[in-house]
Amino acid sequence: MKKVKWKVALIIGTVLLAFVFFLPNTPVFKYMPQWWKDNMPNRGIALGLDLKGGVHLVFEVEGDRAVEITLERIADRLKEILKKRKLRADIKVENSRIVVTSKEPEVRQAILDAYPTLDMVPSDKALVFKLNDKEVRRIKDNATEQALETIRNRVDQFGVAEPVIHRQGTNEIVVQLPGYKDPKRAVELIGKTAQLEFRLVDDESPVAAELPAYVMPGEEQDVIKKFKDKIPKDDIILFKRVVNRETGEVKKKPFLLKKEVLLTGDLLSEARVAIDQRFNEPYVSLTFNKTGAKIFEEVTGKYVQKRLAIILDNNVYSAPVIRERIAGGSAQITGSFSMEEAKDLAIVLRAGALPAPVKLLQNITVGPSLGRDSIEAGKKAGIIAILLVTLFMAFYYKLSGLIADFAMLLNVILLLGAMAFLNATLTMPGIAGIVLAVGMAVDSNVLMFERMREELRAGKTPRAAVDSGYDKAFITIVDSHVTTLITAAVLFQFGTGPIKGFAVTLSLGVAINLFTALVGTKTVFDIINSRREVKKLSI
Repeated sequence: MKKVKWKVALIIGTVLLAFVFFLPNTPVFKYMPQWWKDNMPNRGIALGLDLKGGVHLVFEVEGDRAVEITLERIADRLKEILKKRKLRADIKVENSRIVVTSKEPEVRQAILDAYPTLDMVPSDKALVFKLNDKEVRRIKDNATEQALETIRNRVDQFGVAEPVIHRQGTNEIVVQLPGYKDPKRAVELIGKTAQLEFRLVDDESPVAAELPAYVMPGEEQDVIKKFKDKIPKDDIILFKRVVNRETGEVKKKPFLLKKEVLLTGDLLSEARVAIDQRFNEPYVSLTFNKTGAKIFEEVTGKYVQKRLAIILDNNVYSAPVIRERIAGGSAQITGSFSMEEAKDLAIVLRAGALPAPVKLLQNITVGPSLGRDSIEAGKKAGIIAILLVTLFMAFYYKLSGLIADFAMLLNVILLLGAMAFLNATLTMPGIAGIVLAVGMAVDSNVLMFERMREELRAGKTPRAAVDSGYDKAFITIVDSHVTTLITAAVLFQFGTGPIKGFAVTLSLGVAINLFTALVGTKTVFDIINSRREVKKLSI
């Protein structure tokens, strides 16, 4: 009986949590006291573009242009290399090729030594080089990744809840802004070139010590207003986005920076992730062009032991300490990065160094009326499905069927609560997933009930039949749910937008169904069998 009490407490606790997480999606939430809104989860379920309306944009990243820009930079660098070696050559870029005219035989090998990614192209008149296929693919892929990161930064300016931004195919980026009604402004802001800047952190000002350690998203302007009269006239406050790896919570860290921009992204030629062989930790390797290398050497020599902030679109990404003067146009950014963090920072840096032009392919404004119709249709489908399943189970399995109906209701409550906790975006395919979860909620119970019927026909007592039915159906139920979860995982990994929404709903429904079927209904049967001697099971 003690074990049953713990199960009952667990079920009641999970149901209460589900209601708490789902409160923001109910009219009751606006009447809750302020302390509740400030301290309790208040994110809820967000509506997708097909339900809320908004803007759907598709951009094409012009990878070929990124390749041309790379070739132009290589050509400029080769001119410097050959000049240092006192080798004469005329270098120009034509039709995605580097054409070198020279009478000196050492030029060919000097170029191949400097850039192993270049391949010779047969030509009678001049030395012709092209980037090898692997390098071309890398440049185009990097161009798309950096455009994706830049667009994410731009979308943050819209204040849109739960935007959907993902890569489609090899060089397309899909942007969905639920609730946003100004597609012209969205296209203008997203299409701008990213602004990469290097500024000093003003740690010496008393204001820096007064700044809060972290603030919540949306509170940035409050901090700026609070310190408006205290900030030195040549300083500015910008913020760094900090994500808790364990909880996923997002905070903003304020930085007091000098207004003077010491370096800009157009002086950076490359940013790559490398591994420190001593500590086996990833870091970001930077390479500046000739002008940038000279300025960077001057800056690092002048401001040793000070922090240099790396800023993209007014968002601080890193603020490493300058340890010593750095010459040669190369630098490293370290900071106990994970591989993912180092990769993201390199993408951000390349976004300023190699802006990949994007072309608008699709611009669709979806009205909210379609969303309201979809929501109403989804509600009707869900209610009808629940009623039909409830009546069938009650008619066919009697009291046991009603217990299965309880598990189905529990499944729906916990599913909505879990989606609210994860701040999941609900789309039409997501609603279809919820309706599917309703049918799956009783499927496991049907397997167990049929097993229990077999045990009763074999002459076992109701208590023994229940225990045996659950034990024998356990492996079958787990196997079927695991295979469904694998399918959902594949859909989530390779799907986009609405398909991912369906996969999330399906995964949650399957996982919760295991709990409601194996714990929820079993607890009810245990309570019934523990209170009195059951001679006949209504099944």
